[in-house]
Amino acid sequence: MKARFGKVAVLMGGWGAEREVSLNSGAAVLAGLQAKGVDAHGIDADRNVVETLKAEGFDRVFNILHGRGGEDGVLQGALELIQMPYTGCGVMSSAISMNKLMTKRFWLGCGLKTPAFMILQDDTDFDAVVAELGLPLIVKPADEGSSVGMSKVTSAEQLPLAYQEARKHDSAVFVEQWVTGKEYTIAIVGGQVLPVIRVETDSAFYDYEAKYKSDDTRYFCPCGLDPEAEAEMQALAKQAFDVLGTSGWGRIDLMQDEQGQAWLIELNTVPGMTSHSLVPKAAKAAGISFEDLVVKILETSE
Repeated sequence: MKARFGKVAVLMGGWGAEREVSLNSGAAVLAGLQAKGVDAHGIDADRNVVETLKAEGFDRVFNILHGRGGEDGVLQGALELIQMPYTGCGVMSSAISMNKLMTKRFWLGCGLKTPAFMILQDDTDFDAVVAELGLPLIVKPADEGSSVGMSKVTSAEQLPLAYQEARKHDSAVFVEQWVTGKEYTIAIVGGQVLPVIRVETDSAFYDYEAKYKSDDTRYFCPCGLDPEAEAEMQALAKQAFDVLGTSGWGRIDLMQDEQGQAWLIELNTVPGMTSHSLVPKAAKAAGISFEDLVVKILETSE
């Protein structure tokens, strides 16, 4: 492994809102790679990370920086400049996928279904938004992950407050129609679509607490769909992944409404790899150990 991959930097932490999750993911990835004999070293990335990589003689990067700085094309562009191989998606697809608005626009342009939405601004007529989209709604910052800054809205009076909360995290905020139904997530690693996971939570939605801290969130794999329906959902996820120009690995989140229609929600190009995370759960269901999974992801840097 040392001869194959050389000296590997596991980039974690960073300066974004998902720093804590990234540190946890990075620690798990680092341990997994080292267990397989990879010469891997953890780096808590700061804005001098490129100089660190060059000074310490690294050969490639396992990027596990979630959110801004690591998942939005910024790091990818810097690594392209110094010609250092890295895991996951390239500059363009990382930037598009990180922005939920751009992702939805691409999907709609390709004829893929995603919930209706409207952009919110300080002068938005919030009553008109409710009249157009109905209730309930979900308000989201365009450029944050891990459900940071997101709020479910069940009355018109809540919408301005939800907008202000999202606005704390990003200048671009949108509101999306709520889909009542079942939540699914589908991981793709090295071109392989992993088994579908169904997620259940007692929270209003699958928020930060439910994702990373709660022991009450329930994950079902097998997901409960019949084989044909699961295969259709996997094919949709792969299509949604491919049309954004993505590569390497990622995770598509979607909802299935009460009529059985699937709605694409978002794409994560650097998904979590903590004890609560979904990609390792899907890999385990496919017979792939965590250690083999991290090597499989590292192979996307070749």
